[in-house]
Amino acid sequence: MSKQHVEDLLTKGGSDKMFRIKYDNIFTMEEFVELAKVDGFDFTVDELKQVLRENCDSFDSYGNPPKKSIWLK
Repeated sequence: MSKQHVEDLLTKGGSDKMFRIKYDNIFTMEEFVELAKVDGFDFTVDELKQVLRENCDSFDSYGNPPKKSIWLK
């Protein structure tokens, strides 16, 4: 479990559209973290919140189809 895994996932989502779409359609942090574990990224909801707070990002989705503004490029 680590903040580095959160950052790695956010970076992958920033560069891989299909990967990002899968996560953009998740609306709870708990489901987001569970899917991340399936994809090999091991972190907690608290670690996700901490990284988002440090990056001044919000987990909220916007638009149709839903998108998140959390992805690192």
